[in-house]
Amino acid sequence: MHRIQRKGGELHVEGVSVEALADRYGTPLYVYSAGTILDHYRRLRGVLRALNPLICYSVKANSNLAILSLLARAGSGFDVVSGGELERVRKAGGKPAKCVYAGVGKTEEEIEAGLRAGVKAFHVESEEELHTIAMVAGRKRGRRAPVALRVNPDVAAGGHAKITTGTYANKFGIPFEQVAAIYRGASGDRRLHLRGIQMHIGSQITQAAPFRAAVRKMVPLVERLRDRHGLEYFDIGGGVGIVYQDALASGRDGWWKTPKAQRFLTLNEYALSLVSLLRNLKMQILLEPGRFLVGNAGMLVTEVLYRKRTGQKHFTVVDAGMNDLIRPTLYEAFHQIEPVGKPRPGAISTDVVGPVCESGDVFGHDRTLPPVERGDRLAILSAGAYGFSMASNYNTRPRPAEILVSGNRARVVRSRERAADLWRGERRS
Repeated sequence: MHRIQRKGGELHVEGVSVEALADRYGTPLYVYSAGTILDHYRRLRGVLRALNPLICYSVKANSNLAILSLLARAGSGFDVVSGGELERVRKAGGKPAKCVYAGVGKTEEEIEAGLRAGVKAFHVESEEELHTIAMVAGRKRGRRAPVALRVNPDVAAGGHAKITTGTYANKFGIPFEQVAAIYRGASGDRRLHLRGIQMHIGSQITQAAPFRAAVRKMVPLVERLRDRHGLEYFDIGGGVGIVYQDALASGRDGWWKTPKAQRFLTLNEYALSLVSLLRNLKMQILLEPGRFLVGNAGMLVTEVLYRKRTGQKHFTVVDAGMNDLIRPTLYEAFHQIEPVGKPRPGAISTDVVGPVCESGDVFGHDRTLPPVERGDRLAILSAGAYGFSMASNYNTRPRPAEILVSGNRARVVRSRERAADLWRGERRS
């Protein structure tokens, strides 16, 4: 259950007023709840306790050092997809030995850095990549690279096309039918340590059936490869979805209950669909949640700049833009938008738009909101995942500050950028 709620009509993150944070630190502003992140981590471990899984947080969802440090102290491992993410994890106190290294385009320099750091394994996405990893490992006598093939099981996840990764139309992983032969060919290579096997079918999956179908298809293959090659772990990936609509209601009434939208997968249903298939594998089980841990833990706070009406539309113009939160533009994603202060009586239908010079700079079309005035603050909820981590400086806009709230304490975990930061390193002709 997340810790974002109204107290006396005003929005709070844990024990801290969001209005007070906006007054002090300005807007746009990302605000995260530490308690929510830890609660989600512990609840996920709890429902899967029969498997004793290693949870490897997907760093790409939100890579702030404070959040990585919070999870590292809780015992989390990490799923990284670049040399930069690996360095972030190390800087935050995470253990490379609990890091899995994914990504379809690892460079030789990144592979070398991962070997030096001592990552748990490279998740290999192609046969050519496997050969490159072996070549890099072979440059130093006696070095063996830990690897696990990422299997593409050709199972549709049912989500948005841009976040589906487990079908043959996607660039990720090695086709299911080719995997056994590649393991067989690699088994004699003394530069490689065949450590595990991995899959990941997509993101924001809200039903149990795709997870169960993929794992059911994989288990016989995993068992054969375990027995032939001594594989130690099976990584089932991430992808568990979160509530974006009626997010405040889900926080009050119970995890993933949404009164107006479709019924979502519960944690117990997720666990029940998988534990019976995995319990007897006699292998370590890994998971790679990202959005699930941090998505509902964060919000983007923005201030109303102007209101306007055309012949067809009412617009509410805010100071956050698509450069700060690109999901609505990129994925047509829905984010609940709430007044930060006590809502006024009445309702308006409005498009909530940003200042960026793009027609796609829209956070919500035809949203029903209480009447708002210039200077009011709005909260764009469920923005803890793929918010700041995908932010840019488009239109030469400095990125927001980030605040982490724990109980009644709020601290700046990333300072607001200044305009001069944006051209540091550039040179005039």
